[in-house]
Amino acid sequence: VRLTNGLEATRRRRALEPMADAFEKVGFGPDDNIPGYMAGPKGAPGLIVIQEWWGVTDEIRMHAARFAAANFRVLIPDVYKGKIGADKEEAHHLMSSLDFPAAVKEMAEAAKYLKSDGCSKVGVVGFCMGGALSLGAAAASDDIAAAAPFYGVNFGLFAAEMLKKPVQGHFGQEDKMEGFSDPATGRKLEADLRAAGNADAECFVYEKVGHGFLNSSPAPFASFEERTKQMGFPAYDKEQAELAWTRVIGFFDKHLRA
Repeated sequence: VRLTNGLEATRRRRALEPMADAFEKVGFGPDDNIPGYMAGPKGAPGLIVIQEWWGVTDEIRMHAARFAAANFRVLIPDVYKGKIGADKEEAHHLMSSLDFPAAVKEMAEAAKYLKSDGCSKVGVVGFCMGGALSLGAAAASDDIAAAAPFYGVNFGLFAAEMLKKPVQGHFGQEDKMEGFSDPATGRKLEADLRAAGNADAECFVYEKVGHGFLNSSPAPFASFEERTKQMGFPAYDKEQAELAWTRVIGFFDKHLRA
């Protein structure tokens, strides 16, 4: 089964590679000095795609390319301004050095940019660190209509009472990052938002997978076995990943195309 998962994931990646390589580099913000990458049909609903702690990697480009192929105008803000975490120590250093409130403001600028580019509605999706930023951005920006965090929450970046927009969270049952992305954190996110009056908040927990479960590549590790050894994450599970893709694209279709 794992071999089949790998072959199918490879075929999908190859199909998306031309689009992932075709991103246009842009600058946005008051001085046009916040770097990012844009793709997808002009005039389509906008989607901010926020990186993991590694940076704007090939995997993040692949995620964004898949959203673009689903008829979204996507913008990847380069949170690290060109830097990439080549290993977990460097990624940890980059994330630890990040000014998160300032990054949230940059995500709000990304939403303004997509609106000015012709997107009638804008959503935000983020992964790991980007998941946390997606929630902060959705609470801070009137230009963002919906948010989908994947395995990442920082409750210090937003007040539940300020986040009444649709939220769809995605978490792995085997995620061990307590207080950030484990199943209990996902359940707390949903409970807190609903208690604050958000009837459109829902978080899904996926069996047999952990942190980073949407990634069909083990990069920056040479194999999923090495990733498991170094990070403790289970291997890629196509069935669970595809279920999450179906849900998140349906979520944005519902809330950004109305």
